[in-house]
Amino acid sequence: MNKSSTYTPPKIWKWDNQDGGKFTGTNRPIAGPTHDKERPVGKHPLQLYSLGTPNGVKVTVMLEELLALGHKGAEYDAWLIKIGDGDQFGSGFVGANPNSKIPALMDHSTTPPTRVFESGAILLHLAEKFGTLLPSDPANRAECLSWLFWQMGSTPYLGGGFGHFYHYAPRPMEYAIDRFTMEVKRQLDVLDRHLADNRYMCANEYTIADIAIWPWYGGLLLFNQYEAAEFLDAESYTHVMRWAKEIGERDAVKRGRMVNRLRGESHEQLHERHDASDFENKTQDKV
Repeated sequence: MNKSSTYTPPKIWKWDNQDGGKFTGTNRPIAGPTHDKERPVGKHPLQLYSLGTPNGVKVTVMLEELLALGHKGAEYDAWLIKIGDGDQFGSGFVGANPNSKIPALMDHSTTPPTRVFESGAILLHLAEKFGTLLPSDPANRAECLSWLFWQMGSTPYLGGGFGHFYHYAPRPMEYAIDRFTMEVKRQLDVLDRHLADNRYMCANEYTIADIAIWPWYGGLLLFNQYEAAEFLDAESYTHVMRWAKEIGERDAVKRGRMVNRLRGESHEQLHERHDASDFENKTQDKV
């Protein structure tokens, strides 16, 4: 798109199955279910309905970290939601998240079960429920929540903005790519300057802020998300890279990345997780 484009927006936009590239079949301008599908419920108090995207990984990493800390009440069933197949528009899933986005959590430790949607809200719910990974000191708590909500507000520019126009759009558009690349590099610079003086996002304390930010920005730098690491000069953000590598080596993070994952090596894909032993017995290379 450039200044010589002949496109003039209509006075009132109408949905006519416009070309949305890879996501044409899953995006629509209305909410609500498209079909009836019961939401499965497993044996554990926490029921997660998700997919191994960065937003989904936040929650599975959080749950695995809680289990590693000895919180047995954090045992969970993770059900696979295939957004490419429209699972998020089934009536059961919409009942858990009226916004039809993964992840969604149903907490069956309460009567009736508590539904929690939006990944940041799920992290905060779990941190408060188990009293960990969230600072108790008021000033440190405010810092942690500030970075948590920084991620929630910033990442749409990374994923739906830069990632879409650089990697997924049906045709490259210089204006859109330049606009969102500038913002993503600004965000990386924000992180790099902060992490130059801090081991984690909240000084020396590993918190839900790290768990929220890492799958997006760690994934961008470490795992070549959107095949854009070279384009963004990822290696130049040395402090973010140091932080990303350290968190990536945590056992709970490695496990969390596997859950509901449909990409990568088969031994790193655990499509559904219902027991800790599933990591050894039910990865895709074994089934």
